[in-house]
Amino acid sequence: MKFEGQSIQCSMLEGGIVELRFDLKADSVNKFNKATLSELTEAVGLIKGDPEVRGMLVTSGKDCFIVGADVTEFTEYFKNPEEQLTEWLLQVDKLFSTVEDFPFPSVTAINGFAFGGGLEFCLATSYRVMASDTRIGVPETKLGIFPGWGGTVRLSRLAGADNAIEWIAGGEQHGADEALRIGAVDAVVAPDRVREAALDLLAQAMAGRRDWKARRLEKVSPLKLNPTETMMVFEGAKAFVAAKAGPNYPSPVAAIEAMQRGATRGRDDALAIEAAAFARMAKTPTAYHLVTIFLGDHYVAKVARKLAKAGAKVESAAVLGAGIMGGGIAYQSASKGTRIVMKDIAEKALDLGLAEADKLLVKRVERGKLTAAAMADVLTRIRPTLSYGDFKAVDLAVEAVVENEQVKKAVLAEVEGQVREDAILASNTSTISITSLAEGLRRPENFCGMHFFNPVHKMPLVEVIRGRKSGERAVATTVGYALAMGKTPIVVNDCPGFLVNRVLFPYFAGFIMLVNEGVDFQRIDKVMEKFGWPMGPAYLLDVVGIDTAHHADAVMAKAFPDRMAHEGRTAIEAMFELKRFGQKNGKGFYAYVPDKKGAPKKEADPEVPGILQPLARADAAPVTDQDIIDRMMLPMIIECSRCLEDGIVATPVEVDIGLVYGLGFPPFRGGALRYADAVGLKALCQKAEKLKGLGALYEPTAQMYQLAEAGLGFHQENQR
Repeated sequence: MKFEGQSIQCSMLEGGIVELRFDLKADSVNKFNKATLSELTEAVGLIKGDPEVRGMLVTSGKDCFIVGADVTEFTEYFKNPEEQLTEWLLQVDKLFSTVEDFPFPSVTAINGFAFGGGLEFCLATSYRVMASDTRIGVPETKLGIFPGWGGTVRLSRLAGADNAIEWIAGGEQHGADEALRIGAVDAVVAPDRVREAALDLLAQAMAGRRDWKARRLEKVSPLKLNPTETMMVFEGAKAFVAAKAGPNYPSPVAAIEAMQRGATRGRDDALAIEAAAFARMAKTPTAYHLVTIFLGDHYVAKVARKLAKAGAKVESAAVLGAGIMGGGIAYQSASKGTRIVMKDIAEKALDLGLAEADKLLVKRVERGKLTAAAMADVLTRIRPTLSYGDFKAVDLAVEAVVENEQVKKAVLAEVEGQVREDAILASNTSTISITSLAEGLRRPENFCGMHFFNPVHKMPLVEVIRGRKSGERAVATTVGYALAMGKTPIVVNDCPGFLVNRVLFPYFAGFIMLVNEGVDFQRIDKVMEKFGWPMGPAYLLDVVGIDTAHHADAVMAKAFPDRMAHEGRTAIEAMFELKRFGQKNGKGFYAYVPDKKGAPKKEADPEVPGILQPLARADAAPVTDQDIIDRMMLPMIIECSRCLEDGIVATPVEVDIGLVYGLGFPPFRGGALRYADAVGLKALCQKAEKLKGLGALYEPTAQMYQLAEAGLGFHQENQR
């Protein structure tokens, strides 16, 4: 038999073996989109009906196996009613089960990576051979769902319920050794031998030297657990996973419950349970918003990759200013393969920067993520120096000195004279105008902003700021360097605070007003953490640093006095005057003591209520928890809208990704503008109307009123 499709090709090999090859011609990777599933249905039907077929080899014509289902199609599928969505899942299940039920053995050769539906298809074949450099996994819980094409059923029967729970609930990628250890695959070989080894295993099964029918029986039968074992495995896991995932991410627990209900059933009944549970999860707001974050991430990455093509490749970089931030930038650059010179004027600062890089690398070695030899290689790519001797060789230099405009201008002018004329300069500033910083430069077209977020190794976002005189080559080269560092760059136009800090400080302003009305700051923190923020505003101010926030607050108040200037003394000013700078010196809104690992642990400080009490107005009205959420979120949403209106950022997608990746905005809410769309702009404008007495901070934009009137959201979608 022979089949030539746009996604799948089939051909007969010697000895009655049919090779089914995934090779999606319209894309660089294989994925299960509608067209691929349609062709697979046709190909499987032809294979099933061919009496000459005695075995099936499954391969990929690309550098990877299958990345999973086409997530771009998810939002359309998820709009369907639960019953319709369940039926679609069962159709795919039937297709995969047909492969599993072939009257001959099948082996999949897994190369590159196989995720989600790609791995689920592999599990339906009799055996799996995996290349040693391949990674596999079922990451669906990161999208608010869980494996819905038989993953909970087949993986639990092949690898055991405990391993299946760990893989599915965690949603992580796994290497070949781990996959072999738990039984998810049957053999691991060198990458250049994966097809050959798969053919050999298939030949063994066809010759009767492998009992492939027994393996199939194991997959289609109930789990081999007695009632006590079943209760211990699943109930314990549900309690642990529920505590870790939290109430806003229900899919990991739902996956375990589906496995538990299907444990005593045969394959087809268990698949039906899985499909119904998946459909319920797919209809949750969490799933909808996490899928939009995934798609938004891909959109932002696509924009960045396209822009980076107009820039120069950064083979060697430099960072001015060591310390924690400079050390973090040096670590991130070197760990991703780009050599970097780390310069400072003090030996002590260089030692601190190297110590930061060394600490981060040691942690990766201790966790088994890096070998000692690889750590040594990374460190050799960081060259500490007190001089400019190596700067003629660098393609891009990042200034990361103290957040002071005059100091930054002096350093930038100095380094400009030490680098090649075509080298790019970038400033890691959080608030200072890039246009202003460029005033003393001879080549301002080679200068832009590159704002990292702390801690550099953890925070994915980098704001690339285009000043008034920044050239496209400078912006494109900086975007390319950020991508090479493994970061998500978003290009924003110059303004005080850029995107993230510009929208963060109205949020802090809402907090300050509430504290000045006598609302307990710890209550505000608890309400906003329950809303989904990783930390409340007072805790976040302590982490940012009260001194840093005090400086940035003054910058923002000067830039936008109508809505960010404060009347009277604020909580931030009260803390700053008492030198309560937050985590960095152990006292802020909270007190901080080292835990067993040396990390600062937050504790209530009995002195703080007395510090804040004189700020509180006696005539303030009581507020509900929902009032607190509205008072905190409305200023942020309104400022996001202003950034769009002012052309600071191009799209609502970039706003949401920027806030999720730069501030830790709750991902399950999809970003500030997705949250606004979910509440409804008409409802938000009505809330703002009731708060207009609080000033311009709560005044919706013209854009918001227009969208509300049209029944639209920021993302130009009708409300769900």
